[in-house]
Amino acid sequence: MKPENVVDVLENRGRGKSEKDWFQGIFSDITKASAAKQTIVGGITGWGTGFVFTKVGKAAATAVGGSLLLIQIAQHQGYIRINWNQLNKDVETTTEYVEKQVDKGFPRLLKQGKKFVKENLFLATGFAGGFLLGIASS
Repeated sequence: MKPENVVDVLENRGRGKSEKDWFQGIFSDITKASAAKQTIVGGITGWGTGFVFTKVGKAAATAVGGSLLLIQIAQHQGYIRINWNQLNKDVETTTEYVEKQVDKGFPRLLKQGKKFVKENLFLATGFAGGFLLGIASS
C-alpha cells in the first residue's frame, strides 16, 4: 500500500455508514446499555483510573516528601529562615476557608453521587471494582 493510500484511508475513515467514529459509537450512551456492557466499561475505566491514581499519588507523595525534607535540611543548615508563627497562622486561616467551602458543596456533591449510583448501579459497581483492582495492580 502506498503512503498516499494510507492517508486517504485515514482521512476517509468513519465515512459511509456513520459520521461517528468507533469510540463514540461504542460509548455513545453507556447508561442505556445492557448491564454486562455497563459493568465491563465501568470495570475497565475504574481499573485505568485506579492505576493512574496510584502512580500519580506515589509521584506526588515523593515530591511533597522530598520538598519537605529539603526545606527542613535547608532551615537547619541556616540557608533559609522560616517564620513558624506566621506559617501556623496562615495554615489555620486556609484550613478554616477550605472547611467552609467543603461544607457548602459537599452535601450537594454527595446527593448527586448517590443519585448517579442509584441510576447506574452496574456501571458504578464495575467502576468501583475496577478501581480497586487498578490500585492493587500497580
